[in-house]
Amino acid sequence: MVIKLILLVVFFAVMVTVGIYSRKHATSVDGYVLGGRSVGPWLTAFAYGTSYFSAVVFVGYAGQFGWKYGLASTWIGLGNAIIGSLLAWVVLGRRTKVMTQHLNSKTMPDFFGERFDSKALKITASAIVFIFLVPYTASVYNGLSRLFGMAFDIPYTVCVVVMAIFTGIYVIMGGYMATAINDFIQGIIMLGGIVAVIAAVLSGQGGFIQAIRQMAEIPSDVAVTAGQPGAFTSFFGPDPLNLLGVVILTSLGTWGLPQMIGKFYAIKDEKAINTGTVISTLFAVVISGGCYFLGGFGRLFDNPSIYDAETGAVVYDSIIPYMLSTLPDILIGIVVVLVLSASMSTLASLVLTSSSTLTLDFLKDNVMKNMGEKKQVRTMQVLVVFFIVLSVVIAMDPPTFIAQLMGISWGALAGAFLAPFLYGLYWKGVTRAAVWASFAAGVGITVSNMFLKYIESPINAGAFAMIAGLIIVPVVSWITPKLKKERVDEIFTCYDEKVTITKKRSLEG
Repeated sequence: MVIKLILLVVFFAVMVTVGIYSRKHATSVDGYVLGGRSVGPWLTAFAYGTSYFSAVVFVGYAGQFGWKYGLASTWIGLGNAIIGSLLAWVVLGRRTKVMTQHLNSKTMPDFFGERFDSKALKITASAIVFIFLVPYTASVYNGLSRLFGMAFDIPYTVCVVVMAIFTGIYVIMGGYMATAINDFIQGIIMLGGIVAVIAAVLSGQGGFIQAIRQMAEIPSDVAVTAGQPGAFTSFFGPDPLNLLGVVILTSLGTWGLPQMIGKFYAIKDEKAINTGTVISTLFAVVISGGCYFLGGFGRLFDNPSIYDAETGAVVYDSIIPYMLSTLPDILIGIVVVLVLSASMSTLASLVLTSSSTLTLDFLKDNVMKNMGEKKQVRTMQVLVVFFIVLSVVIAMDPPTFIAQLMGISWGALAGAFLAPFLYGLYWKGVTRAAVWASFAAGVGITVSNMFLKYIESPINAGAFAMIAGLIIVPVVSWITPKLKKERVDEIFTCYDEKVTITKKRSLEG
């Protein structure tokens, strides 16, 4: 217990110190929200990765999908690395940086407002961000609390409040820069921790080969494979179609999430994008691939404590905590700090995104006129407190499983934003009506499915909402009035601007 507490005290002390150090970067709106648009590749890549993977992935997703799909759940982690990190950086990174800087937009709703010349789109997008980031924030606490309960026997309430207070302190003081530096530190902890945990868990099962052998002997309880043994160690697992839905939601979803895309707004230069792409992808391979690979062995830890006493159903969120409860104390301490790191970095990113969006896209010029630079920063700091308190209140009585909460949040946000944002960066022909249609489809499909349940899994509903948006935007754009040609041409001139670079960066000329 002493070792665990020392690790926690050191961890929180470092977080607060970084917040104090970063105060000098948080005096202007650009500095507070985007770190002055001069954040290097390592900080940006780790900020992207740690915002991507939290307790939701480590506890909720790894436990649930590892139990359902066995070792094939590792494909989710690899999909996150290739589609959610590598392709996101390659396809979106450079163009997002160039166009958002040209439009002087600081948030995703701001981008929609400027790119499609519509204040109504900007306000609606900020409302969608506000409504759907809150359940995601609550789900982050939920995953963490189960680990704290296992390691320290600390009440859930205490755990949530302490985490919220420390996250609030460094985000309020240092803004984006404090978040990015802390993300880097937390990312290193996550990398070391996941490797140590996987090694320890497999070693406790007699090594990798022995663990695989035991997994292969478990008969599948999924109707698709008619109870054949070996399904949980097969290449695509017992249910490939639903596995694909999870890969699409958790990988392609990042392309439309404001807290993820915001990292590209802040990146420094071309070199930082190239380096950041490689670092971010490798980070995702280790963290996400490692989490799902670990979760894939969940059925070896079948125990009465992971079942609901009344219904007899598997409580997916308790699989990973039970698996880790068998580890030595020092490793449990490392795991707690690992998941705390992942969760606090995600939480910081979420509350910063929510507060900046509400301030810059909704309150400024609409509710509060003549907001100066200082007043905007102060308002964002107050809203950080508001969002943290709101998420704590929801987290005290969290509905459904973690994965379902996150599925609803990701589905609505990415379903609404992904298509118009992606097409808006590349294609001049996107119309205002197409953006409205994508917003309506993304939110409509996700919310209606919550009540009507025409798609059984909210994960698959989210994946469907994203794919629907990618079809709806070009179709609606072809049949609705175009934006003013002069305005759109002027926006796209940012890509044609001539720059001088060294032969080391390009062989042309």
